Amino acid sequence: MRAKLALSSIVVLAVGLALLIWFSMMGIRHYLLSGIDNDLTSGRDSIEQTHMTRAQLSVIGSVLGLHDALEAAGLHGNTFVLVDAQGTALPLAGSDPSPVQRALAAAIRGPRGTPAHEKPFDVSAGGKSYRAVVAALPDGEFVLLARTMDDANGVVDKVVHMELAVGGVLVLLLGTFIYCGARWRLRPLEDMVDTASGIAEGGPDRPDLSARVAPRKRSFAEVEQLRTALNAMLHQVEGAFKTREHAAAHLKQFVADASHELRTPLAAIRGYLQLYEKGMLTTPEEERRALSRMSFEAERMARLVDELLALARLDQRPSVQCRPVDLAALVRGAAADLSAQQPERRVEVDVPDACLVLGDEATLCQIVANLLANVRTHTPVSADVRVTVADDGDRRRVLRVRDEGPGMRPQDAERIFDRFFRASRDGGAAVDGAAPAETGSGLGMAVVRAAVAANGGTVSVDTAPGAGLTVEVRLPAAAAVPADDRAAEPAVRS
Repeated sequence: MRAKLALSSIVVLAVGLALLIWFSMMGIRHYLLSGIDNDLTSGRDSIEQTHMTRAQLSVIGSVLGLHDALEAAGLHGNTFVLVDAQGTALPLAGSDPSPVQRALAAAIRGPRGTPAHEKPFDVSAGGKSYRAVVAALPDGEFVLLARTMDDANGVVDKVVHMELAVGGVLVLLLGTFIYCGARWRLRPLEDMVDTASGIAEGGPDRPDLSARVAPRKRSFAEVEQLRTALNAMLHQVEGAFKTREHAAAHLKQFVADASHELRTPLAAIRGYLQLYEKGMLTTPEEERRALSRMSFEAERMARLVDELLALARLDQRPSVQCRPVDLAALVRGAAADLSAQQPERRVEVDVPDACLVLGDEATLCQIVANLLANVRTHTPVSADVRVTVADDGDRRRVLRVRDEGPGMRPQDAERIFDRFFRASRDGGAAVDGAAPAETGSGLGMAVVRAAVAANGGTVSVDTAPGAGLTVEVRLPAAAAVPADDRAAEPAVRS
């Protein structure tokens, strides 16, 4: 690019200099020709005004000598040729015409032999160029005045040579300056190439996407814009690459965890079946116990598959059927279920008569059920539970589920919504699988987060070791709708 820019600039400059030299040459030549033509025209007018004949010219030339006669007439420096009516050079003052005079006479001879030139004209004779003019004598003969163009051509040649030399040096200097300037100005592009090459050398698996193009002083605005755009693109590519790596690692971990969770109930079912096939279950009580355990493990595996399917559906961000749903009624129903399953647990419900939110009823039911199931599974029955629904005044409805369980450590709370996450036994975590009994799949809170996001809400937790766990869900509020019209209201696709 540098060479092409410099070469194109040099070509344009050379063409401009060539045109300048040509115009200056034509101007100088025109100026010199004007001076010669004026001298020749003045000499011709002087001869014609004297009205001298050939005989008189011969007498004057004989008396004074041809050279002195031309000096006296102001015609020194010109070639003087006497020509008859047929265009033949004649002797003058007893001197025969020279070969140059004869050549000049022959060169100006017209179609009928008589010179017919009224203005100065160019003529060649003896290998030289002349500027000539013809003066008519009263006796019908002519005088040819000619001046060689050697001096004028020499001046033009000297000027052209000087301009070519100066122009060549100027083109060389300007070409060098343009090349160096282009190289200096295009250094940011070289930096971009080096950065891109460095990234490419890292290979497709581990490219060094942290490299950036450093700014340079006094760079063009366009080059700076390109540098900024390239750095922004590299930043986005780096973020996308990290996201892809994180997603790939997360997917691998997810597959491994799902395989582990499915393998446990399958191993238990397979073990009981092998005991049955080998006849090791000898009493009806042992068979009923084995069937009960297999049924439990099958239900556990079915719940895991259902949760995986629910997460897969929510991850695809489907368009849910949004309509006004009474969140208070859902909370009262779920709290009643929890009290029925664990009568010894104290459950406090603080909800208004009606609290409408805009969302999908099925996923909202799943959110409330999973939150209370998390409390039921991972906290002791002695831990009280408080469920509240309120209006935060910003067209949002807030669902809070607080338990008086052992709470969680901060590092565990940060991962509470991760799939298949289980806090350590000693962490006192009140989440999936963290209770002393290793139950639960570790997907309940992940389903809650995905379901809340699908309904346009947010979810957060507040916990500390020994301080219990509070889960807060914020959902968009819906306008109040009469009970008779609520069932007939069409679903709105969000």
